[in-house]
Amino acid sequence: MDLLIQKIREKLPLTHESFRLFHGRGHCYPGYEDIVIDWFAPVIHLVCYRQRSEIWLTELYDLLRCHMPQVEAMLVQQRYSEGTVTHTGYGTSPQTVYAEEAGLRYQLRLGHAQNIGFFPDMRNARQYVRSIAAGKTLLNLFSYTCSFSVVALAGGAKRVDNLDMNKGALALGRLNHEFNGIDTRGAAFLPLELFRSFSRLRKLSPYDLVICDPPAAQGNSFEGRRDWPKLLKQLPSLLSPGGEIIACMSAPRLGRDYLQNLFSELCPQAILVRHSPAGEDFRDIDPDKGLHVFHYRFP
Repeated sequence: MDLLIQKIREKLPLTHESFRLFHGRGHCYPGYEDIVIDWFAPVIHLVCYRQRSEIWLTELYDLLRCHMPQVEAMLVQQRYSEGTVTHTGYGTSPQTVYAEEAGLRYQLRLGHAQNIGFFPDMRNARQYVRSIAAGKTLLNLFSYTCSFSVVALAGGAKRVDNLDMNKGALALGRLNHEFNGIDTRGAAFLPLELFRSFSRLRKLSPYDLVICDPPAAQGNSFEGRRDWPKLLKQLPSLLSPGGEIIACMSAPRLGRDYLQNLFSELCPQAILVRHSPAGEDFRDIDPDKGLHVFHYRFP
């Protein structure tokens, strides 16, 4: 427990800004490979990939409260059980909790699903999109709760079309725009299955920037090795001259070279502008794993 608390203390003092407090999944801290801890003021969100005893959880919460008096509750998400279960470990969680980042906020679905509506490891990618979005028309694929749309429009984008099969996620995405005072007339929310919708997307195109952040695997809807080639064959047809693609890869079994090799094979004209991992808060003992974000420009 001492190592865990030491690493958390290095991130103090806490503010309302949300971030990853402890990232054990990168296997950099022996004995804690099963632990992920995020801060969403005033709640600690603990994800356990193996069962921990109630005594261990109580000790952790007591230590956290000693160092972080702002904490009002700790939610524990059990990722080791069949069907993800979340329970309030200690304290009382507010009815509504937001992730706050760079002056923007996003409503969370803590306790309702495995994915809570916000991915902290995308912080650097969101900031980057915000910095390059001014005046551009964007297509946000696998948009989920539309955080890329929020930052793009906050950064001066002309329009963002958000596509996702999950209508509930898109509804929350619309609310995320409204929470931040962003006029939703600049955004579209398309509840569509991507691979059946390219003819419609071509009618809405061209786009200056396409963001593609698919899940590593999602049942029959998306599987990386099968579907990334299909995507890269279609996406250039949606771009304006000089258009750009931001492609996000978070699939440890494939690794970062997989996507770069695909671009070289299927889109040899594309120029790599930028490649970045998730950042220091998400260190991984194997740099090939974890999140990698690629920005390509087409001549």
